[in-house]
Amino acid sequence: MTLSRRDVVNIALLARLQITEQELPVYVGSLSAILAFVEQLGAAATDGVEPMAHPLEGQVQRLRDDQVTESDHRDRYQANAPAVEAGLYLVPKVIE
Repeated sequence: MTLSRRDVVNIALLARLQITEQELPVYVGSLSAILAFVEQLGAAATDGVEPMAHPLEGQVQRLRDDQVTESDHRDRYQANAPAVEAGLYLVPKVIE
């Protein structure tokens, strides 16, 4: 699929990107090449290919033990706060 200049300008507008006239041909070419590559991937024969449930099937992934390594300093951190209640910072209401 080949994109036109107008297509890229519309994409840039939707994405809120500021593209100069000098950059526009580069974007047209790059985005067209990306879309062409995606079309090639879509044409690959995937019949009979079973989806992978896990990339490391048959292997064991080493995991560390889930242990607490830091102590709770919440009270010390909240000592400087102007308003705290039940371990939460109280802030002024900004939206009515």
